[in-house]
Amino acid sequence: MDRSSAATAPPDRSRREPSPAAPPHTSAQPPGPPPAPAQPPASSSAPAQSRSTPPAPAQPRAAQPAPAQPRAAQPAPTQPRAPQPDPAQPAPVQPAKPVAPRPVVRQVAAPEETSGVPCPACGTPNPPDRRFCRRCASPLTPATDRAALPWWRTIWPFRRRVRAGSGGWIRVLVWLVVILALCVGGFFLLPAGRALFEDTRDKLGGTKAITPVSVHASGAVPGHPAKDTTDGLSNRYWGAPGAGASITYTFGKPFRMVDVIVTNGASKEPQEYDRQARALRMDMEVTSADGSVHRKEIDLSDKAGDQTIATGISDVVKVRLVLGSVTGLTGQRVVALAEVEFFQRS
Repeated sequence: MDRSSAATAPPDRSRREPSPAAPPHTSAQPPGPPPAPAQPPASSSAPAQSRSTPPAPAQPRAAQPAPAQPRAAQPAPTQPRAPQPDPAQPAPVQPAKPVAPRPVVRQVAAPEETSGVPCPACGTPNPPDRRFCRRCASPLTPATDRAALPWWRTIWPFRRRVRAGSGGWIRVLVWLVVILALCVGGFFLLPAGRALFEDTRDKLGGTKAITPVSVHASGAVPGHPAKDTTDGLSNRYWGAPGAGASITYTFGKPFRMVDVIVTNGASKEPQEYDRQARALRMDMEVTSADGSVHRKEIDLSDKAGDQTIATGISDVVKVRLVLGSVTGLTGQRVVALAEVEFFQRS
């Protein structure tokens, strides 16, 4: 198409300016006039005329005003609506308590039909080649319980288990050494061990006084018999004629003599103590129930009051005291012994 045909072509009125968009809710306004029909283009005949005769200069046509559109009626003001959520966007979700996943149920295999030795613990049958139960793992053939060891096998070195026939000579040698040690210990340590045991009992236990059934003296001055040494009065005494005099105490039954308390002189009072002569040494002979005699030398201090002598002799039936080392024996004085007390284990 050349420029002359383009200039003579009538303008296309079907292309108009877009009318302003109608507001929503247009049901209340009247419809506008229909648009004008478009004229067909004359481009097909224009080339043919331009070939035969030159076209006349086209007169510009005045632009026709567009028909005025009626003004739409203003809609009544409406209340604002709440914003609607966009269906394309996910809605907010409030936090909730987590839900544990559902357990998966597994198919239980059908129990196998097994025939064999039943388990002694749960009774489940097991194949013959099994040593332990396939259900509870208990031994199918439990070993027989061993016999309990004798008491002497629980003491070292006999508590060690050995195989039959092994180490026999070692056990015999150990037996011989043990027997020999017991014999030696019994020969050398038994008296000392027994005495130590009895002394410990004497110190830990209590004591009580025991009175002899009879008292005899080798001699006594008139008015001061030997029985005054056991009457419990410290102002009465046994008057011996001199050194070498003895006094014997006899008991009704054997007892463990723990202590002997001697009150020397004529009295416990210091003013009366030295009125008579005193013995500073005594020889004590103790006779046991089996006839054995124990001798002990006692040294006494030259002062008024009680003096305790520890003895620790068992099965005592008789005690004899012999006076020695006399002091203060002048003129008409006699050797005075105020009190002798014997104590046994309570």
